[in-house]
Amino acid sequence: MPPVAETVLDEVEAEGGEDAGPGPRTGAPTRRGARAAGAAALLTAVLFCLATALSRSHPFGPVTRNVVDLGQQYLPYHAYWRSFLRGETHGDAFLNWNSGFGANFLGDVGTYLSSPVDLLVVFFPADRIELALYVVTAVKITAAGAAMAALLLRLRPGPWPVAAALGTAYALSGWTFNFGSTVPMWLDGLVAFPLLCLVGEWARTGRRPVLGPLVVALAWIANFYTAYMATLGAAVVLAVRLLTAEETATARRRLAGALRAARSVLVGVGLAAPLVAVVFLGTKTADPTPEVTFAPAAWTDVLARFLPATASTASPALFIGTPALLLALTLPFNRAVAPRVRAALTAAVVLVTLSLQWEPTHLLWHAGASPNGVPYRQAFVLCGLLLIAAWFSVAGGVPRPAALLAGGALLGGLAWAARGSVDIDRWTFPASGAAALLALVAALLALAAARREPPGAVGGNHRDSTGTAPEDPTGTAPEAPSGGDRRGLTAAARQDSARTALKAPARLLPLLAVLLLVAAQAGEAAVTGKRIEEQQRAEVAWSPRTGPWHEAAAREVARADAWPRHRTDPGEVPGGNDVLLVGGQGADYYSSLTSETTSRTLVSLGFGAYAKGRHPVTLDNPVTDALFSIGTRMRSEPAEPVRQDAPPRATVTATTVPVPPLVTVRPSARPAGPSGGSAFARQERLLGASVYELPAPRRTGRALVAHCPAGSEVWFWAPEYRGTATLAGQRPVRFDGKPPAVSAAMGALGTVPASGEVRIALAPEGRARLPREPVGCLVRARLDAAVDRLTATGATRIRTTGHTVTAALPPGSTGVAVLAVPRISGWSCAAGDADLRPARAYEGLVAVPLDGRADTVHCSFRPPGLRLGGAVGAAALLALAATGALHRRRSRG
Repeated sequence: MPPVAETVLDEVEAEGGEDAGPGPRTGAPTRRGARAAGAAALLTAVLFCLATALSRSHPFGPVTRNVVDLGQQYLPYHAYWRSFLRGETHGDAFLNWNSGFGANFLGDVGTYLSSPVDLLVVFFPADRIELALYVVTAVKITAAGAAMAALLLRLRPGPWPVAAALGTAYALSGWTFNFGSTVPMWLDGLVAFPLLCLVGEWARTGRRPVLGPLVVALAWIANFYTAYMATLGAAVVLAVRLLTAEETATARRRLAGALRAARSVLVGVGLAAPLVAVVFLGTKTADPTPEVTFAPAAWTDVLARFLPATASTASPALFIGTPALLLALTLPFNRAVAPRVRAALTAAVVLVTLSLQWEPTHLLWHAGASPNGVPYRQAFVLCGLLLIAAWFSVAGGVPRPAALLAGGALLGGLAWAARGSVDIDRWTFPASGAAALLALVAALLALAAARREPPGAVGGNHRDSTGTAPEDPTGTAPEAPSGGDRRGLTAAARQDSARTALKAPARLLPLLAVLLLVAAQAGEAAVTGKRIEEQQRAEVAWSPRTGPWHEAAAREVARADAWPRHRTDPGEVPGGNDVLLVGGQGADYYSSLTSETTSRTLVSLGFGAYAKGRHPVTLDNPVTDALFSIGTRMRSEPAEPVRQDAPPRATVTATTVPVPPLVTVRPSARPAGPSGGSAFARQERLLGASVYELPAPRRTGRALVAHCPAGSEVWFWAPEYRGTATLAGQRPVRFDGKPPAVSAAMGALGTVPASGEVRIALAPEGRARLPREPVGCLVRARLDAAVDRLTATGATRIRTTGHTVTAALPPGSTGVAVLAVPRISGWSCAAGDADLRPARAYEGLVAVPLDGRADTVHCSFRPPGLRLGGAVGAAALLALAATGALHRRRSRG
């Protein structure tokens, strides 16, 4: 920090004390904030569950909620997290042995599981993991509503029931239903935004210099991706407050407040660095997704997303409820609010809205990289800003009729302009119209209540310069006239009588107004949640609920597991990321941090992959089973078609065959044979033996014709092929290549007949794109000989811990020891008693050179970035301690 900045900061902190705001401190604001937060939490939880029940979704109905990544990533990760926390996994916090043949688990923890709320899964049984994830989701959404309600009352005094309703509107925005509830890790950003705004308030007024950085650290640890967006949004709110609040009316106070906020963010992010650095470096080595060029959504669609029951991944989800949106739109016309507040908040909302649609600011919101999939992940910040604007317009009283008419006109124009959007649902305008009608009646009741207050009553429409209704600091009634004046006493008595007569209806009308406001917001939110869930299930990919199929696979895996003697692959289980759900040590792995090494190595060997390479899947092939020491493989036979409204059932069988150990010895550091080529050639090069016959098939129309040894197994490899391939006399086999998103796995077509003729009929969907060597005929006798040789020369004993492997080798072993694990960043190895060095690679796997003198090898994994992040975290901890000590000394002084 520059010396001048430090001087200004020191001076203002010395003057500011605990709070720069005027007036005595009482417990009333704290009590009102607690009431608002509690009411918002209760209302949010009830409405979220109601929306789920109305859509007949689990756990309040039979239909699956597992759409897209909720079923493919977050459910499996939370299942594994539960097992990890209970000590039931082979890996530790550094390494996950179950996924991708060995994956960086700490990076995945920081990406998906580091929220404190995720710890709740440990309290649920294994067969209730869907319920556990739903509870985690509901708790995060509920916490967001409570945090926003508390923030609103901290920003400006006002009626706590209205703050609670607006907090619920924030928590149950369209962003939450459309994106957050199916991507639970993003919900931590929803919670972080109001909390970081609160940190900004503390910094602005010189309060809580230690708690502020801790809140920042918690937000960034929970999910640094959306915390980054929430931090940008909180900076916008802080800028508005620095420019408009009385406590920071001078340039010196504004600069000091900004510097305190910057200090809180820097220290807080530093405290989170041990996890953030691991995730950041993990993204650098992750399989790159195709570059995305941002294309702004049509403004018609953007406007439509302010309305209820709209869903899309191509436009920002901005629904906050028609009543809340109407209040926000009244702010520019509400003369009861100070002009500078109106101007600053209105400008902030407009600029942030425009920033969603401009590529440079779009990239700023997403840390410089346009994301694949949902391009408007930061929209929750705009939802929060709109609700802050609504609160400032209503906190001092219901806006005057002129402001309500102007805001209503804007709302009507918005709805009219959005009428042609493809995102409009049949429920959109009925729900919006009903909510607007209820909001109008609520406003009229509140205005009527204000007019019925007797002259001079406290709490009317009188406002100070900031638009805040003054409060009676004592809460006492006016004193009676002195001096024994009976006429004065009679007048006072008459005034008290009139006030008493008006008291009951004056209290009833505001209560009715609040109830109508809550009913409007609640009804719209429930309808929106119901319709979005129904639309998602109808339009996007989904996974079935967990049930008997998963349970049967988990039982078989637990019975057959022989790690580290060999791996157990659970095979295909519906939902993806199978090994995280049912156990084992297979290839399935779906993560934003899937290493490029893992993805390219497996795909090059014939494995399939989804999500543009970030989701490699299992391959039931005897050669790759030998390469990766998969001794036991599960195969499932579904009992019925997979449905949305029932857990699937299947018969699961286990087959165990001899395979080489996890560590084998090869004769040289470079495999024999030419580089490149087909997946068959790469398998042979890694195996060190020729086990396939690779014919040159002739293309005749829609068929491939070739000759192979009789009795050999025909394998078809065409990663970009979509359609079926059928060996004469056999059943069709489906391939689903769709570049760049999906690579089709190698597949077995059948056995070569006695004639040796191989005729494969192709039925492509679109153009048939085939590699130069699409057919390989596996000769089992050759494979058996290769397995025997690798077993005889491989490790005699293997021991693994959470993130280490130690193998005993036959004496005099030379060449290179190969660990059947992808050589991702973080592996270090040594032969004998030598020091650990970064591991070498052997066709993408971990390798250790041998010189004949060492009879053991040792490998250890440490997530990249852990050491750097630890150093930064330690420095930030020292800075936090120094800040606390300095604040304590100044407080005593």
